[in-house]
Amino acid sequence: MLKESLDFSLDGKSLYFASDFHLGAPDFTTSKERERKIIRWLDSISNDARAIFLVGDIFDFWFEYEEVIPKGFIPFISKISELRDKNIPIYFFTGNHDLWMKSYFTEELGIPVFHNPIFVKADGFTMMVGHGDGLGPGDESYKLLKKIFTNPVSRWLFKWFHPDLGIKLAKAWSGKSRVSNLEKNEGEFLGENEWLWQYCQEVEKQSHHDFYIFGHRHLPLDLPVGESARYFNLGEWVGQNTFLKINAQGASLSEFKG
Repeated sequence: MLKESLDFSLDGKSLYFASDFHLGAPDFTTSKERERKIIRWLDSISNDARAIFLVGDIFDFWFEYEEVIPKGFIPFISKISELRDKNIPIYFFTGNHDLWMKSYFTEELGIPVFHNPIFVKADGFTMMVGHGDGLGPGDESYKLLKKIFTNPVSRWLFKWFHPDLGIKLAKAWSGKSRVSNLEKNEGEFLGENEWLWQYCQEVEKQSHHDFYIFGHRHLPLDLPVGESARYFNLGEWVGQNTFLKINAQGASLSEFKG
């Protein structure tokens, strides 16, 4: 059972969901171009957004030391700060690349950070929202690795690396992870073996949700779950620029072409 939940009245507006920006990757120039596109998208939805959900792997790497955060991303952080000043709720979810987010965004910007899927309700629609890593059958090696990385002892040990060294090591590891994902053909549709789709179907047998919304797969998907639910995967912004919009009319997966 999900421990955290949100409840909205849409008031004629929309909820927006996006994930896997991977800011910082693969290099400075490419990331800055992507950051500018994301900012244009945020500007384009600002008048219609009832809330914005950033569903994991927003950064290709993130670690919060006691007094230090990774440098860069100032335009993006300034933009979401501006949206918060306009009283637009924003919600962050950790992914497998930025799982070491802590309290910086909550304390500085009033943006809650969720480490697990949550339950969302809006004008009669019920939703499960999360990044999706570690859910569903299979991938036991990653699940074990995630347990290690999320262990408080691992975090405590890592923070004793000087930030210059720690962040450099983490970026190298992150780069290897992307290469590994490409080698495993994770951009290909797996049909009935789509493990997040399988996870949604198992959850639906126990408790109904109109929409299941996840990232992580880097593959935009809109698939049926049971008789009256749908699974959406949000895709990514390295090349697809896809997002989900939910309003009183329903849910639609779109590409930002701005």
